[in-house]
Amino acid sequence: MSSSDSRLSTHPFGTTGAEGAAERDDALAEAVLKAVEVTGAHAASVFLVSRNRQTLILAAAAGMPPSLLGGWRRIPVNSPIPVAEAFRSRRTVHLVDADETMRRFPQLAVALPYPFGSASVPVTAGQETFGSMAAVWAARSGGQGLSKAQRRHMRTAAGRLGAALAELNARGVEVGYDMETGPLEVPVPSPSAVRVGLFDWNLDTGALEADATLCAVFGLAPDEYDGRAATLEAQVHPADRPGFRGAARAALKGGRVLAQSLRVPEKGGGHRTIELWGRVPEPDAARESRPHLVGGVLDLGAGMAAVAAIERLADGFFALDREGRVAYANHSLVRLLHVRREDLVGRRPWDVLPWLADPAYEDRFRAARVSQQPVSFLARSPDRWLVFSLRPDAQGMTGWAAPAGQPVPAGAEPGAPPEEAGGAAPSSSRPAPTPLGAIYRVLQMSSALTEAVTAREVCDAVADQLLPAVGGDRLAIFVVHERHVYLLSQRGYRGNFLERFEGQPLHHAAREPVTGALTSGVPLFIESREEFGAAYPELEPESSSFVFLPLIASSRPVGACILGFDEVHRFSDEERSLLTALSGLIAQALERARLYDAEFTLARGLQNALLPHRLPTLPGVRVTGRYLPGTRGMHIGGDWYDAIPTDRGVVLVVGDVEGHNVAAAATMGQLRSAVRAFASAGHRPSDVIASTNRLLLDLDPGLLASCCYVLLDPGQGVAHVVRAGHCQPLLRRPDGHTEILDLPGGLPLGVERAVDYPESELSLVPGSILALYTDGLIETRESDIGVGMDRLRTLLAHAAVGSLEELADALLRDARQSPNRMDDIALLLTQYTHASPPTPPAG
Repeated sequence: MSSSDSRLSTHPFGTTGAEGAAERDDALAEAVLKAVEVTGAHAASVFLVSRNRQTLILAAAAGMPPSLLGGWRRIPVNSPIPVAEAFRSRRTVHLVDADETMRRFPQLAVALPYPFGSASVPVTAGQETFGSMAAVWAARSGGQGLSKAQRRHMRTAAGRLGAALAELNARGVEVGYDMETGPLEVPVPSPSAVRVGLFDWNLDTGALEADATLCAVFGLAPDEYDGRAATLEAQVHPADRPGFRGAARAALKGGRVLAQSLRVPEKGGGHRTIELWGRVPEPDAARESRPHLVGGVLDLGAGMAAVAAIERLADGFFALDREGRVAYANHSLVRLLHVRREDLVGRRPWDVLPWLADPAYEDRFRAARVSQQPVSFLARSPDRWLVFSLRPDAQGMTGWAAPAGQPVPAGAEPGAPPEEAGGAAPSSSRPAPTPLGAIYRVLQMSSALTEAVTAREVCDAVADQLLPAVGGDRLAIFVVHERHVYLLSQRGYRGNFLERFEGQPLHHAAREPVTGALTSGVPLFIESREEFGAAYPELEPESSSFVFLPLIASSRPVGACILGFDEVHRFSDEERSLLTALSGLIAQALERARLYDAEFTLARGLQNALLPHRLPTLPGVRVTGRYLPGTRGMHIGGDWYDAIPTDRGVVLVVGDVEGHNVAAAATMGQLRSAVRAFASAGHRPSDVIASTNRLLLDLDPGLLASCCYVLLDPGQGVAHVVRAGHCQPLLRRPDGHTEILDLPGGLPLGVERAVDYPESELSLVPGSILALYTDGLIETRESDIGVGMDRLRTLLAHAAVGSLEELADALLRDARQSPNRMDDIALLLTQYTHASPPTPPAG
């Protein structure tokens, strides 16, 4: 197999082909239409993962035009957005209303502050995840979302799409999307108000062939029609029957019939107006020379009457299609807006009328489309205030416009609801609101950088968010250290392009784009290789287009960000403004992270010095300990463990000082030292804990602590246990039976000075294992501490005890694999092996 064949066999997407692309599009269209059908939603969409699996790209949309989605056509896979969450977790994300959306996905709720519910499901086949599918519905009374059956049907539709994509993939058809592939727009079927029936009328014999629709237009079932024109004529209003016969004579003379109006009586009273259209075809060899009239009957229902009625109204009425273009405008609206009908129809109102060009009005249209709720707002025309009202459905919306019925306050804001008019007075000098896509990107980046702690996490967040947002292919971040720039992180670069900038001093501004952008403080946008070569002839570019963003924090250069594009990229004004704004966010996050990294290095060194480097080897017992820092925050905390040989036996202790910072680690060190001192002095276990409690109150660090203290006498096999607000220890018997020891305890350390700490006695048999631990091992966000404790008990009971070291690793395996563990963990395992005479401690 060649190298190219090898790549094809391992790549999740295959090759391209027009036929395969058509099959893929058919599968996408079927999936989104099925999602709308089974959920009752007004819109559905499918996002497919990009070839580099970093971005979800809008592939198909039904009921919601892709142009309306704006900044959501490309979504990083690690974004806190429902479709991305469904893709990552392979689970359904069901949001019944706006309140739940705000609670679980606040970024989405801020960027789309409209009342709606949504469901997102993964598009999978076996172990492969191709993307995700989402459905959106109008807010329902009582906060009702989709039923279990509806969610199941939606997952089934997504599963069928995944199976179709997998089958295409197996045939070598490319099913992945790239940045240049346009989304498929799928119209949602709707019942038509217009019916068209077809006929073929032999004017000599009177025989008339009619389809089922024409029969229905004349009020006949297909099996009731005998194929004669006279039968249809009998269904026409008596006054119009001469016109029916006259249409045939007119066709013989003129060769065609144009819009002959006829009335068909309704069974319940009244009548419908239909139109007869037809022509006499030229005779040919295949047809007899007898004259025929072929054509159709058009049933407009109440459409023509409705249009005529709307045209007679004094108020302005209009219809908008799904993308906001005017499909119809009555005569009164044309007069009200002072615009020609032909200039308005087929275009968006805010594109035709300068005074409607404020994005606030487009946002009102978006609010109605997304929420499917009526929307009303004020708009200021050149000569007066107008009230607009929009009534949406899946196909578009109907609008109404009229002069404001009451005086509008001087401070009315364009786009505000009529009943809430107020705020700053409109002015042509008022800055236009930021486009929605830009707001979304700033929110997305802000959230990602807020969660990033270390400099490495900041770089990863920038790459994950920025590359998909602008369609970039490469990114590098340099930092400034002692007036020189050094590469901190890069993604996508393969050659030696970045090496030229490594270690360059800032005063090389004229010769290097990185230092040049940093020194000037102005972003550098380069759209072609020719432009780059003219500015920097000594450098060989690895990309076709570049952005060099200076990262300035507190008026001081902290680094630079380089974006590279494989294809020539023309930067719009919105993109330039967006990247300039984001560079400030990146700079602040990077500066904060570098300070954190420096503090973390010192703090982690402090904690490593405070924890025991090794545990003592003791006769009759085996002891092992583990400390696991949290994965978020400073990675340090107040958990500790210790094993202390004494004249009365071995002291086993596990403690937890609240907090995850340097203060917690320092307090932990003081308590560990105090416990060692009191224990080595021969105090009873309860006295050791009471003395430690008083010491913590005297230190007054403002922190509480918990502790479990055990004095084990290997010679007697007896343990004395004292708990101060700490987790119950676990005991595994030699036969594997494991129990949670329900032992009495006192308050946590640092609460009150006079506290009674009861002491419990425990008998051990050889082969028993005692487990002391902190709550980080058993407490999770998904379940309470009791469930976690029982889970740990079960794990300890069924774990293989090859060695104590292996057992400790087994108990921590799940915790090590958790990417978002907020709390640190201390674990101390002690195995009682045999009774032996007590041995004095060495030295």
